[in-house]
Amino acid sequence: MTHPIHCTAFVGHRRIASGLLRDVAIAIKESGAEAATEPLLVFDDITARPVELDLRGTAAEIAARIVEGTAMPESTEETDAPRGRGRPKLGVVAREVTLLPRHWEWLNSQPGGASVVLRKLVDAARHASAAPDRRRHAQEVCYRFISALAGNLAGFEEVSRALFAPDQARFETLIAAWPQDVREYATKLAEGVWA
Repeated sequence: MTHPIHCTAFVGHRRIASGLLRDVAIAIKESGAEAATEPLLVFDDITARPVELDLRGTAAEIAARIVEGTAMPESTEETDAPRGRGRPKLGVVAREVTLLPRHWEWLNSQPGGASVVLRKLVDAARHASAAPDRRRHAQEVCYRFISALAGNLAGFEEVSRALFAPDQARFETLIAAWPQDVREYATKLAEGVWA
């Protein structure tokens, strides 16, 4: 399955483009940023993982290589694998679960059987841990970005501590001296930490 990649490009500590991957790649090409002496880094706005771009050729050639700002499927294993047990049309995938005999006894005695009970237990656990999971994800994403782009800036270690504390006031105070574009993007990525 493909998904549109929204990303942000930086040359050094200066943001040069933000938007769909195709638009960002063309903006980089048209600005001449790929020839800059400072590092060119492009970050996926959801994960803050670096995005590799092939900037060879003209803007039109670059655009042709990037189909509507989408990524390739993350894994082709599931799409290429022969269909097995489960309900593939519903997205159900059969996998092995290892439990003790007493666990299997209890699961099998429940209405609907082991599969139904396991799905309900997983859903309940996901619901119960949704807020902490969102916070942890936002912390990891923000940290990934600041490690890549701000690791050599003043106060980086303290900013990291404030991010994981989580101490929003201290985080914002410490990054106030950072370059504006880095500060704004880090603040945007950290929003889920404070929510």
